[in-house]
Amino acid sequence: MTSPTVRRSYGVKGAPYAFLVPATILFALFFALPIGYAVWLSFRKVHVSGLGLGAGARSEVWAGLENYRDALTDNEFYNGALRVLGYGCIVVPVMLGLALLFALMLDSERVRLAPFTRLAVFLPYAIPGVVAALLWGFLYLPDVSPFYYVLAKLHLPQPDLLDGGPLYLALSNIAVWGGTGFNMIVIYTSLRSIPAEVYEAAKLDGATPLQTALRIKIPMVAPSLVLTFFFSIIATLQVFNEPMTLKPLTNSVSTTWSPLMKVYVDAFGKGDIYSAAAEATLIALATLALSFGFLRAANRRNKEAAQ
Repeated sequence: MTSPTVRRSYGVKGAPYAFLVPATILFALFFALPIGYAVWLSFRKVHVSGLGLGAGARSEVWAGLENYRDALTDNEFYNGALRVLGYGCIVVPVMLGLALLFALMLDSERVRLAPFTRLAVFLPYAIPGVVAALLWGFLYLPDVSPFYYVLAKLHLPQPDLLDGGPLYLALSNIAVWGGTGFNMIVIYTSLRSIPAEVYEAAKLDGATPLQTALRIKIPMVAPSLVLTFFFSIIATLQVFNEPMTLKPLTNSVSTTWSPLMKVYVDAFGKGDIYSAAAEATLIALATLALSFGFLRAANRRNKEAAQ
């Protein structure tokens, strides 16, 4: 007969696993299962017999790597990836640079109204992406934008930000405006965790605030910079809201401007969920490869620095 002590010990050891059961079920149902189903669909296609009329004329069959081959040779998908690459080359460095700058300024001893400034910088992140894109979209329109009115009164050039090359700057501005606050909070929190003794030692050695920032603060928040860079890469590869929202306002944004927009058109416009699943899987694999490669390079650099 099992003693009460043994039963209580077994119950205590099994408690963590019991608490994990609801989260595991939700993860499997709403995350793992949809991903697995999308991967399964990417290897399927519709086979049409005859004219495609009548019962049994259309059937789902195994396609192998055909959908992936079509996606990789699709010019629209390829061009969308190139556009996102150019977009990311603007967004990621500018956004992280501003986030680091704001975090360093807020961590300064001379800063005033720090709580208000933190809130002002972070507040755009709390605005939904679609709302932010609509807001900036109307500010970009010459007929309704107050900026163009001021430029006209001052007899200054009025560039069309929704056409040609400036379109990248217009889209990047929306992402930078909305994402800088979140990254700033991550970096600022890391700065506040640095022991005060480190700063006192730097003062005793005669370090200026600029030297302290460059030689102490930035190296010590490197893990936070890696984390924010990691999140920024994922968000850049998955850009959808900004170009999709601005598309009705300009002809420069095509329906397949980004890879995710191509997925949306194929799935809901053309009804080809199999090609869309293959394209979505390729985007996920590219995100995983870039993120894993960057994290591995960062870890290798940290190990070399520790040695």
